[in-house]
Amino acid sequence: MKLRTLFVTCLLLWSLMLLSLFIIFNHRLLDAMTVNSPSYSGKPREDKLLGGLLSEEFDEGSCLSRYQSSLYRKPSPYEPSEYLVSKLKSYEMLHKRCGPGTEAFKRATEQLGHDTRSCGECRYIVWVAVHGLGNRIVSLVSAFLYALLTERVLLLDQGTDMRHLFCEPFPGTSWLLPHDFPLMDQLDSSRCYGTMLRTDAINSTTTGTIPSYLYLYLIHDYEDHDKMFFCEREQNLIRQVPWLVSNSNQYFVPSLWLIPSFQIELIKLFPQKDTVFHHLGRYLLHPTNQVWGLITRFYNAYLSRADETLGVQVRVYSNPDGYLEHVINQILSCTQREKLLPELTTLESQVTNKSTSPKLKAVLVTSLYPEYSEKLRAMYWESPSSRGDMVQVYQPSQEMFQQTDEKLHDQKALAEMYLLSLTDKLVTSGLSTFGYVAQGLGGLKAWILYRPTNHTTPDPPCVRAVSMEPCFHRPPPINGCQAKTTVNSTRFVRRCEEWTTGIKLVDSTDVF
Repeated sequence: MKLRTLFVTCLLLWSLMLLSLFIIFNHRLLDAMTVNSPSYSGKPREDKLLGGLLSEEFDEGSCLSRYQSSLYRKPSPYEPSEYLVSKLKSYEMLHKRCGPGTEAFKRATEQLGHDTRSCGECRYIVWVAVHGLGNRIVSLVSAFLYALLTERVLLLDQGTDMRHLFCEPFPGTSWLLPHDFPLMDQLDSSRCYGTMLRTDAINSTTTGTIPSYLYLYLIHDYEDHDKMFFCEREQNLIRQVPWLVSNSNQYFVPSLWLIPSFQIELIKLFPQKDTVFHHLGRYLLHPTNQVWGLITRFYNAYLSRADETLGVQVRVYSNPDGYLEHVINQILSCTQREKLLPELTTLESQVTNKSTSPKLKAVLVTSLYPEYSEKLRAMYWESPSSRGDMVQVYQPSQEMFQQTDEKLHDQKALAEMYLLSLTDKLVTSGLSTFGYVAQGLGGLKAWILYRPTNHTTPDPPCVRAVSMEPCFHRPPPINGCQAKTTVNSTRFVRRCEEWTTGIKLVDSTDVF
């Protein structure tokens, strides 16, 4: 009897031990599965919301990139200010009250061409798409910042469909202008703000009827009267106009910082001055699920296992364009001089100088032409690197020529911009808005390739960007309301590294 009791007791104890081990094992297995799951970042929820930039109101499945970006990108060292987060939440509420489908939007639309005093609280800026995806993105971010500063609602004209590129950024509403919106068919040069100033149809001291809409022509070839948009006294009138239509291919943000009435607000929004595109771009620009699939499949297949990643964006401006020997020489000169890529050596030298811990380096090349990546790939296949590192070169697409407004081409272009922004270090072609978008989203200070002249490799071949902000290529003239002395004496606006007639935001007192 005692023996049977002892046996039962031992059996129970053994069962309890097995049960405990089973529970512990299951918990560890569950933890491992959770950590390795694509939907888990190993970071607190706040990181998925990018420091509070993003709203939790969206359905995650409708736009995977919105909350999954933190899985593929290192945490940003640039925290958005609490004031910016608060301002964006206030804007979202304004957009819900005034956006398409609301009574306020209906009333504001009906008042087009009538008395502006009855338009209510809602005022708008309509963004019109331009040629080139990089140009569109930098001008879109510029228009949104202006909307924030002036409490306007940003709406996108659907003349060029952006729905296949970006998810809706504002919860519970749309940023797309309805197709039947009447104003777009009425735009002509007579309602262009610069033209009206030149013909004295309107001026900053107008005391009569305020027009119900104005057309802002801010393309790179705009004239002096168009550039008066960036003058303080002109803003006093413009802010009273209910509807603005902005047509631009430029990143005109730096000149907004030079308008005195905007400066205090901008400094509160962006205490670190060179983070404007970084924060607003990550807030606004969420690739659609189709584009996100292109991004994640390529990243997981080719970049995810590398110890270091380098992005190289090649834009050829020469005529004829295509593969040019002096351009590949410039890329090699820059990347090896700046130690972004290892130099080549002989097999014998590599044996004696081999690094104790060789690294796997993945190089992402984006270009319309395949020869640049093929040249790099062949070099590091045929000869060993000086430190024994393995260099693997990849290029997602080879479109040969730009096909703006072709759906799949634009989707591939956006995917490549985003992939470049995920790299550890970045080399871009000077003056390229494609490269500006990549460095801004990634919070990277790229090495900028100088534009070659006379088909020769520049010396030096490249320069390190002092900030991650895009360059405003065609700012107002020095004899305008934002004079040269103003630019040179402003701590946070400097001449661009690769284009001395352009200006950009910086967060230091360095002078180029």
